[in-house]
Amino acid sequence: MTNTTPPPSSSRTADTLIHARWILPVDGGHAVLENHSLAIIEGRIAAILPTAEAQTLWQSAHVLHLTDHALIPGFINTHGHAAMTLLRGLADDLPVLDWLKNHIWPTETAFVNEDFVYDGTRLAIAEMIRCGTTTFSDNYFFPNAAGQAALEAGVSCQLMFPVMDLPTAWAKDAAHYIYKGLEVIDRFRNQESIMVGFGPHAPYSVSDEILKEIATLSEQLDINIQMHIHESAQEVTEAVKSTGIRPLHRLGDLGLLSPRLQCTHMTQLNEGEIQLIALHGCSVLHCPESNLKLASGFTPVARLQQAGVNVALGTDGCASNNDLDMLGEMRTASLLAKAVAQDATVLSAWGALEAATINGARAMGIETETGSLEVGKKADIAAIAMNELENQPMYNPVSQLVYTCTRNQFTHVWSHGRLLMDNRHLTTLDEAFIKQKAHQWQVRISAR
Repeated sequence: MTNTTPPPSSSRTADTLIHARWILPVDGGHAVLENHSLAIIEGRIAAILPTAEAQTLWQSAHVLHLTDHALIPGFINTHGHAAMTLLRGLADDLPVLDWLKNHIWPTETAFVNEDFVYDGTRLAIAEMIRCGTTTFSDNYFFPNAAGQAALEAGVSCQLMFPVMDLPTAWAKDAAHYIYKGLEVIDRFRNQESIMVGFGPHAPYSVSDEILKEIATLSEQLDINIQMHIHESAQEVTEAVKSTGIRPLHRLGDLGLLSPRLQCTHMTQLNEGEIQLIALHGCSVLHCPESNLKLASGFTPVARLQQAGVNVALGTDGCASNNDLDMLGEMRTASLLAKAVAQDATVLSAWGALEAATINGARAMGIETETGSLEVGKKADIAAIAMNELENQPMYNPVSQLVYTCTRNQFTHVWSHGRLLMDNRHLTTLDEAFIKQKAHQWQVRISAR
């Protein structure tokens, strides 16, 4: 739970002191701290206490009075393909296999390189910061370029380097993907804000031999695995035809099921499979808007949570969403879960906020460092104005956050105490230049 004990009576100096109308710690309880303040020292939360006490006991050269705002943990976007933001809107309203085989994959073959990934990731990061996100997971080619973009922008990132049997611009075969991925691990080994893990594409695109190797290396190196699993009914049906068993059971037989496995999508699950992932401590990364847009199916969030499975939220890539708005993803996830379960109590506003923050940290294994606002944790914080006409009257800030707020209401974002957005102005990225680069790629791709 949040430590709200004030510091000793002698005045203390913070690097940043934020006075807010509300603080939503998301620390395991459902506390709404009204008229509270938060102090940051050396990138971490040093104190959370009533504003009246903070004004007496704390001082800082950088004081913000956010009297109409709520402070929340920065969102953790657990699944996406950041560079694919450059493909936003390229091939909408198509069946998933047509979308992939006839539009996305040919375009990637023609254009994806280090520059594409660097420019596309910068565009994605700019959008994510403006939506209150401070940590994201990325599964795409040329991960070194994505990691460099994240370092320069000041956000945290989980890089899941792709592995598949098919050749791409980044690697020629599965063994080559793993070799290059291990180099990525070495490249970012000493970067606190960058995690690297295995991103095997899907059960149908990676052989048994390679999946066994990934399971072994993941255990030896103690690094995460993220994979698209049971994304559609067609995937499961074809797997049964070719292998005789459903994909999740095959992964279990190959040794991949563990707390390090992040199962993305999981729209096709029976009760036995839910119990299987609960038994092994796997997390499910739920991308409701992408699943809806591609007509992939419905993740059984209520049944998963009842079984004790950790469910976190992601946006997927902009080619299939088409935005990186975790606030919108929370709302969609909550409403969809209620409809699927036919139970209005499922995935409450608090539950949706937890899925977008601390549950994502748990999935990545970084819940002791981020995902909630607690003394000693990284100061990964988003401030959202709650004074719009559409938010009134304000009976419950958490309900209004999830059900009435929009992403443009985020005004300030800090990552590890560094201010990345100041009153809607990006401080580490050049918005005009990023837009210019996006336009240049659009012209090139459209001319193909």
